[in-house]
Amino acid sequence: MSLKKAKDLIRIEAQAIKSLTNRIDENFAQAVDLIVKCKGRVVVSGMGKTGIIGRKIAATLSSTGTPSIWLHSAEAVHGDLGQVTKNDILIIVSGSGETEETKRLIPLIKRIRAKIIALTGGVKSTLAKYSDVILDVSVSEEGCPLGLAPMASTTATLAMGDALAAALIHKKGFKKEDFAFYHPGGALGKRLLLTVGDIMRKGNHFARIHENALVKEALYSITKARCGSACVLNARGKFVGIFTDGDLRRHIESDSQLLNRKVKEVMTLNPTVIGVKELAVESLKVLQDKKIDEIPVVDNRGKLVGLLDVQDLLKAGVV
Repeated sequence: MSLKKAKDLIRIEAQAIKSLTNRIDENFAQAVDLIVKCKGRVVVSGMGKTGIIGRKIAATLSSTGTPSIWLHSAEAVHGDLGQVTKNDILIIVSGSGETEETKRLIPLIKRIRAKIIALTGGVKSTLAKYSDVILDVSVSEEGCPLGLAPMASTTATLAMGDALAAALIHKKGFKKEDFAFYHPGGALGKRLLLTVGDIMRKGNHFARIHENALVKEALYSITKARCGSACVLNARGKFVGIFTDGDLRRHIESDSQLLNRKVKEVMTLNPTVIGVKELAVESLKVLQDKKIDEIPVVDNRGKLVGLLDVQDLLKAGVV
């Protein structure tokens, strides 16, 4: 029986979200337009469980290029309303639109002359009556077995908030690089901002050998540098190939004199390379597509400047 109740709730919440597609209409477009033209900040306010959803909406807007803060409706009437100016837009989140704290807040916002966007299921409520735009997040049923806790309604409210953020991202031309700017310390920032040059091996940390060097010398260089390959240079110092453990395996069974061969006889010619200024996340795609673990790094003139190993991406948190 408990499993059935759980499945019923998921179905109810899924239907609540699906029903919102018909409410992405002129009101929604007006809300997006108001926020785009806002000269101040978006202030999201609410109470209780719906208020917790409001906090998430404020956080999402802030991280996607729309300056936003959270204002607890009860705290607002005890001094925090000083954060609001006439240039701001209030998104007031309320399931019924009739909570006492919300109704006490409305005339104060009107006095400040800030615009109000209501996210509410009470489309004929006090909140709706005094709002500039109404976004309907009403649901046909909550799904709570007791009929008490908000469940489907908070899910619908969260989805509507995300829809607003998505529309604003598109309207403002917000890009991946902009998102990374607001998340420099996290994994997302690393994925989007780190370049190959930031994490590649350079100096004595990758092996370079002359094309006339012997295979056994190449192996010594690889071991000393603690990497899995050696980049091969010609007499003019031009990068011409790479000697990998794969090259070693391909020749060792059939060539008893392999260790005394010249590297240029067994190396991989014209290997895949990557530019030093490429994003690290792009290098991961190359490594995966080519099914290789290491890739030489070159500058814009094709000069060898380093080596990137998949382990370097792991250590940097890109993978």
